[in-house]
Amino acid sequence: MVPPPGLQGLNVPAPNIGYFTPQHRQSPGSPVTLDASTPTLFTPLKIRDVKLRNRIVVAPMCQFSTAPEGPSIGALTDYHIATLGHFALKGAALVFVEATGVQPNGRISPYCPGLWDDAQIPGLKRVFDFVKSQGALAGIQLAHAGRKSSTAAPWVAGSTEHRKASLRVGKDQYGWPDDVVGPSGGIKQTWDGLGLQEEGGYWPPRALTHDEIQQLVGDWAKAAKRAVQAGADVIEIHAAHGYLIHEFLSPVSNRRTDSYGGSFENRARLLLEIIDSIRKEIPAEMPLFLRVSSTEWLEDTETGKEYGTWTVEDTIKLAKLLPQVGVDLLDVSSGGNHPTQTVSSFRTKDYQTKIAARIRKEVKQSGVQLLIGAVGMITEAEQARDLVEADKLLSQEAKDAEDVTDAKAEKEPSADLLFIGRQFLREPEWVLRVAWKLGVDVAWPSQYLRVRFPRL
Repeated sequence: MVPPPGLQGLNVPAPNIGYFTPQHRQSPGSPVTLDASTPTLFTPLKIRDVKLRNRIVVAPMCQFSTAPEGPSIGALTDYHIATLGHFALKGAALVFVEATGVQPNGRISPYCPGLWDDAQIPGLKRVFDFVKSQGALAGIQLAHAGRKSSTAAPWVAGSTEHRKASLRVGKDQYGWPDDVVGPSGGIKQTWDGLGLQEEGGYWPPRALTHDEIQQLVGDWAKAAKRAVQAGADVIEIHAAHGYLIHEFLSPVSNRRTDSYGGSFENRARLLLEIIDSIRKEIPAEMPLFLRVSSTEWLEDTETGKEYGTWTVEDTIKLAKLLPQVGVDLLDVSSGGNHPTQTVSSFRTKDYQTKIAARIRKEVKQSGVQLLIGAVGMITEAEQARDLVEADKLLSQEAKDAEDVTDAKAEKEPSADLLFIGRQFLREPEWVLRVAWKLGVDVAWPSQYLRVRFPRL
């Protein structure tokens, strides 16, 4: 589509999209003028051959909004364009599609997206095309839910009829109770420990066979290849929150006695094989991220004392291996593998950013080049600025609120990128509002210029 004479350069269509949407004259969320006074939060970051316009990423957030059966099973829809596209329009640098199953039984719920079939590529491509037309990068988080799969959407589980944090679903509700899998199986390996009791919210898993593990590694690679075909700029592997890869990493959930269980090296084997398989299928210039639960918060629990647990020290050990196998960024989350964890992610403001800072510092001191992402309860402008600020002291407010790590005294950032989730659901314009609060003049979407926040 070509603008009429006299308008060239004023209302140019965004490229590589099948309908008209204007190309912004400057990418929303990027500083109008980039200079030494610009906070690191609003400076670009290049990873391999892609460049983020700022340091703010929309974290993967489950929406439970795809078809559970039929020809469009697991495929993204216009709903995802409306939600994820809006975050891109309002200035986020990288927008992730939520946890996407690499196998049908890898979905958290029957209503979660998947990428196990070529038929699911077009829906994903439509979302990616719009996100990229707004100047953002498009990412996808590939996942397998393991023993936490075949459950209901949270608003169903939490309804007045059920009043549960989780609700298992059977075949009559499109579930797969006989194909819930994990590194280990049996009634005692049910996530909440309740087995098939009425009040339980999860199905007992069966243990994956060695052949099924090899099939899983291949399916992860195939899903990554489909993501590339759909136009992904970044892929993230989900190895956190008690889902399948995390289940293999943790001695709490991995009781295997073969080459995939026991030692740290054996428990990390599946993850490293998946990383290798994906890296072989995606372009060399494409960044690969990894999300982990840096700790399970079980060290002081009876469960942790009995079986051992995955700790920050384990995460640091893993982190030092990642660059050599092709991972560019470690996305530092926590918890989710056992109901007796001692920290609630909904109540503690800095429960993960301190850990991200520690990991970044120790990895850097070892000479390993690995970017670190921080996630969890990042809601305020000054907080976000200070977490990634380089070569400047943290604000007094942040100093008073938390002792991040010794890195603070060395003027080191706690992280290189910020992954923001729930705050974007509350405020889709969060990037623009943060810039305004920090006094940074950033570009706005062309269609929104008339309502731009006044310059401070």
